[in-house]
Amino acid sequence: MSNGSKTFNIEFTSLREGARGRVVRKILFWGLFLLVLLSQASLAGEKILRLATTTSTDNTGLLDYLAPRFFRDTGIRLQWVAVGTGKALRLGANCDVDALLVHAPEAEKKFMASGYGLERREVMYNDFVLVGPPQDPARIKGLSAPQALRRIAQKKALFVSRGDDSGTHKRELSLWQKAGLDPKAFERQGWYWETGQGMLATLRVAAEKGGYTLTDRGTYIRFLANEGERPRLVVLVAGGEELRNQYSVIVVNPSRCPNVKAKYARLFVSWITSPKVQREIGAFRLLGKRLFVPNARP
Repeated sequence: MSNGSKTFNIEFTSLREGARGRVVRKILFWGLFLLVLLSQASLAGEKILRLATTTSTDNTGLLDYLAPRFFRDTGIRLQWVAVGTGKALRLGANCDVDALLVHAPEAEKKFMASGYGLERREVMYNDFVLVGPPQDPARIKGLSAPQALRRIAQKKALFVSRGDDSGTHKRELSLWQKAGLDPKAFERQGWYWETGQGMLATLRVAAEKGGYTLTDRGTYIRFLANEGERPRLVVLVAGGEELRNQYSVIVVNPSRCPNVKAKYARLFVSWITSPKVQREIGAFRLLGKRLFVPNARP
């Protein structure tokens, strides 16, 4: 299935030549042809909202939790692609989706200023944390994020970056800038690695190699679900406005993208920011921990 359409591969077994074979062949052909038409007609009548979102809302299971509720309340089926925020914004600019659920406020504001977005509303937040091996070889525990990054660079301790233009990667780069450092200068020094992958994959690399990384707390909790009682990565730096992780929902502008289902997208914005759904987001738990704090304004 792709974008609500099905592809059918129809194959026929060999039949003996003759009248009987031709009759059976016609019955099979028209029966399967009718099945294809009915299936495609059913899908064509289905209400679908295409959403580009971040890997964190997918990895944590939040969208699997919300999608059936959205369908129950509106009759609209939610289809999403989970990518880094940079790519999600490009999908919106290219008219490939109807709405965005992302977490890079500065990039989102540029998207809106360029006329690609029609409406932007804050939905929820959690925080970014710096995690690393329990032994903490660079001794960063308790420092501010910029101080911790400077210490990691001084010690040339392994740091694993997503390197994928995601919201998390954008925040990491801004923290390096606040630390007065440029990661491009580290690339040939052997201790700064870029995975080019999502958060869960990057956490696994950091865990296997004993490195540090920046992660959103929700995906880190998902990572812990597979780690058991002795996780290979622990939270070492947390707190402060510079590590706040805000998520917002955006309607792709139909004046730029005539094929966008703006009515469905606006309905999704109203729905996900409604008091009832905000309570459901606040009630979402993994390992008994709340992953997101709802903060939509009326």
